[in-house]
Amino acid sequence: MTVRLLLRVTAIGEGAMGLAFLLVPNFPTLVLFGQRLDGALSEIIGRFVGAALIALAVACWRMAEDTQSRVTSGLILAVLIYDVVAAVLLAYAYFGPGLAGIGLWVGLIFHLVLAIWCAASLRENRLATGK
Repeated sequence: MTVRLLLRVTAIGEGAMGLAFLLVPNFPTLVLFGQRLDGALSEIIGRFVGAALIALAVACWRMAEDTQSRVTSGLILAVLIYDVVAAVLLAYAYFGPGLAGIGLWVGLIFHLVLAIWCAASLRENRLATGK
């Protein structure tokens, strides 16, 4: 699969979640964890999460047109780290405190698939460039 498609899929997925967190932060937390945010501070932090995801989505969308750049490789590495951490946190939410909404496993699988895709893209790029 192409790097361009990886970056577009990431941009759309993270952009959608980012908008949800930014506009209605209780909705994605209900879907992912089965619970609403508790208090004003939690909602503000949720909106910060939304802003960060939107920024990630914009970066991925823009870099999808420059797939051979070293900057793109750096972005894919950053997305790989994010996807691994997100998958671990979603797994912890389920196996630790037992939080689970209807979308938790979808989110976990989405992040695992993207992490594998990022790793494969970085490996393929390294083999192609000899670096």
